[in-house]
Amino acid sequence: MDKIERIKHIVEALRGENGCPWDKRQTPKTIKNYLLEEAYELVDAIERGSHQAIKEELGDLLFLIVFLAYLYEEVGKFDLKNVIDTVEEKMIRRHPHVFGGVKVRDEREIRVRWQKIKSEEKLQSSILDGIPKALPALMLAYKVGSRAATVGFDWQRAEDVILKLEEEVEEFKRALKQENRDRIEEELGDILFSCVNLARLLNIQPEEALRKTVYKFKDRFQFIEKRLREKGRDLEETSLKEMDALWERAKDI
Repeated sequence: MDKIERIKHIVEALRGENGCPWDKRQTPKTIKNYLLEEAYELVDAIERGSHQAIKEELGDLLFLIVFLAYLYEEVGKFDLKNVIDTVEEKMIRRHPHVFGGVKVRDEREIRVRWQKIKSEEKLQSSILDGIPKALPALMLAYKVGSRAATVGFDWQRAEDVILKLEEEVEEFKRALKQENRDRIEEELGDILFSCVNLARLLNIQPEEALRKTVYKFKDRFQFIEKRLREKGRDLEETSLKEMDALWERAKDI
């Protein structure tokens, strides 16, 4: 019995007559939330570079995948073998330059061919079909821009995107003066979308770049809190000027 089968037998026991009440009441809709949570915990472990944590989080994610496949097997839809067979066939079909005799010039052509094969598989009428709407907004924007770029609908230079970004900022300023909230929201969205496209053109993942900035802000803000606690002070009784001074000190660390 291979290890995947052993995991499946654990799931069967958990869902069985003498199993765990929590596991027995789970459905695909309840499990999807845990899938997202475990995926983010795995990302966090990868960013921290902890091999032990990565191993554990990979295991947690694998267990949920086996669990979810078993839920569908219970109702006669498909089983884990069908899942594995499907992804095996898909990867071979989408990599004709590896498993077939197709020759490609560069990575861009690989991406174009991948998208073409994918669109044919799913009978998509638009190149933007099939992008999950539930993706985090930054990831969604990156995906949409990347998909459009596969057919040449893209900027050629980062400098061109910067000009577009500056244009969007000016439109945002005008919306602020008009005090039109709907227009302000729209123009702010245009700024964010331009920033994502700039990141994409520079081969930077905006989600990762923003996360690093948030972590940096968090570290510096906690430095302010720590220094104030050492003086017996609270944030509420500290002026913005004092906090700014501590912030500048935190930047030097």
